[in-house]
Amino acid sequence: MGLFNVTRPAFFLLTGIPGLENLHSWLAGPLCVMYAVALGGNTVILQAVRREPSLHAPMYYFLCMLSLSDVAMSLATLPTVLRTFCLNAQSIAFDACLIQMFLIHSFSMMESGILLAMSFDRYVAVCNPLRYATVLTNELIAGTGFAVTARSFISLFPLPFLIKRLPICRSNVLSHSYCLHPDMMKLACADITINSIYGLFVLVSTFGMDLLFIFLSYVLILRSVLAIASHEERLKALNTCVSHILAVLAFYVPMIGVSTVHRFGKHAPRYVHVLMSNVYLFVPPVLNPLIYSAKTKEIRRAIVRMFQSIKI
Repeated sequence: MGLFNVTRPAFFLLTGIPGLENLHSWLAGPLCVMYAVALGGNTVILQAVRREPSLHAPMYYFLCMLSLSDVAMSLATLPTVLRTFCLNAQSIAFDACLIQMFLIHSFSMMESGILLAMSFDRYVAVCNPLRYATVLTNELIAGTGFAVTARSFISLFPLPFLIKRLPICRSNVLSHSYCLHPDMMKLACADITINSIYGLFVLVSTFGMDLLFIFLSYVLILRSVLAIASHEERLKALNTCVSHILAVLAFYVPMIGVSTVHRFGKHAPRYVHVLMSNVYLFVPPVLNPLIYSAKTKEIRRAIVRMFQSIKI
């Protein structure tokens, strides 16, 4: 019991964008549109796959997992973001902040794992198309989804306890309109080495390894594609990977940007850090449904048929 009997605030104060406080009410509109696109777009994709029998295939099951993680991420950040920007209600209870922190990091890690699974799907589809149905069985897909979820929760389960053991007496003002582990641990007036080392270990062993294996899968895909004699067949094979490549870029480029700013941009204005973090959390859930709707004709056709079937 004594381990967690330390000084801590009853609540934290969230912040919007430093220096733009007077514009928060104006920024609330675009934020609401982004949330509407993220929640609405991903829900439409989930419904399209559910209703269209031709989409009951491994690639689209993984896409459903991606859409579910995007919906979950949006719902995890939506309450505090909209309260901060729309109502100027900045306080959040300490335990509620811990829960939000855990959920945000967990859903982010789940998305990384799903993108890795989708890269394996593309590898099998391009490099071993004759074995696609036998390799990517429903059991394997369900097991992959369970493994991705379990990895996220097991890896991040210690984070709330690592924060609770720290005395927080410097300030109770966070740098964002949501709770993140690096932001919370910086408020501690004690040694945060364990938190920093564990956070770096999780980052490298999960996100870093996922990105490495995604890169290696595309190296193998590219090698296989270049061995195809027909130029048209090469383009056709590569075109099946475009949507996934764009989704990977939409997720990892902002993440690498946030990490770079935090590590090397200590003297950059605060709003730069905040904007980069917002891009990392808000952009992928918005872009993913747009990417797959625009670049995957099967999804596009299923969405059109779904709306045409709705009785007015």
